[in-house]
Amino acid sequence: MTVSHRALAAGLLALPGVYRPQADTQLLADALAQEDIGPTTDVLEIGSGTGAVALSAASRGARVTAVDVSRRAVTTAKLNALRRGLSLRVLHGDFVTRTSGCRYDLVVTNPPYVPSPDSRLPASGPQRAWDAGPAGRLVIDRICAQAPVLLRSGGILLMVHSAMCGTEDTLKKLAKAGLTAQTTLQTSVPWGPVLRSRRAWLQKQGLADADNEHEELVVIRAQAF
Repeated sequence: MTVSHRALAAGLLALPGVYRPQADTQLLADALAQEDIGPTTDVLEIGSGTGAVALSAASRGARVTAVDVSRRAVTTAKLNALRRGLSLRVLHGDFVTRTSGCRYDLVVTNPPYVPSPDSRLPASGPQRAWDAGPAGRLVIDRICAQAPVLLRSGGILLMVHSAMCGTEDTLKKLAKAGLTAQTTLQTSVPWGPVLRSRRAWLQKQGLADADNEHEELVVIRAQAF
C-alpha cells in the first residue's frame, strides 16, 4: 500500500540536520511493503535518518539494525523507536565497519546520491544525507560492492536513488558482484532546492538539460544466491 511521505513521517522526531522522510523514503517504504518479512527476518538499513523505514520493518516483527554516520540521526532513530515502542538496534559509523562479519536477509538503503562538485563525501553537516561526489555514486558503488558480503543466500537488497546517478550502472555493478538485479519501482518528483541550486553545474556535467524540472527516482531490487 502506498502512503505519502508525510504520513510516513507522522509522529517522527527529527533533530536539526537529520534527513526527514521525502519522496525517496516513501518509495523505499513502498518497496519494503512488498517483501515477505517477519520475526525471523534480519534486516539492515544503511543510513537510518529518522528511522522511518527501519521502523516500518520493525513494526512487522523483523529484527532490525540501522547504521548512520550522523550521531544526530542515530539519536533520532533511537528516540523514535522508543516513542513507538519498537525494538531497533541503531549503530553509529560507517556501514562496512559496523556490519563486519554480519549477514542479513534484507538490506534497505536510501543512500546519498545527489551529484556534487566536491569529489569527497562531506565530513559533517546535513549534506552528508545527500551529497555523493560528481557522479552521485560514492556511496552507491560501495553498497554494490559490499552487497554480496552483507546478504545471506537468497537475501534481498532494496536501494532507492536518482536515475541521474545511472540506473544501468547500478544494475551492471550488482550483476558483476554476482546478484540478479532489476528496477521494480519508479516515480517522478519535482526538483528540490539542492538540485535547483546546482542547475548550471549539472548541465555543464551533462547530468541535466536546461528544461529539467523533475527527477526520476528508482528502486533497485537485487537478490543474492
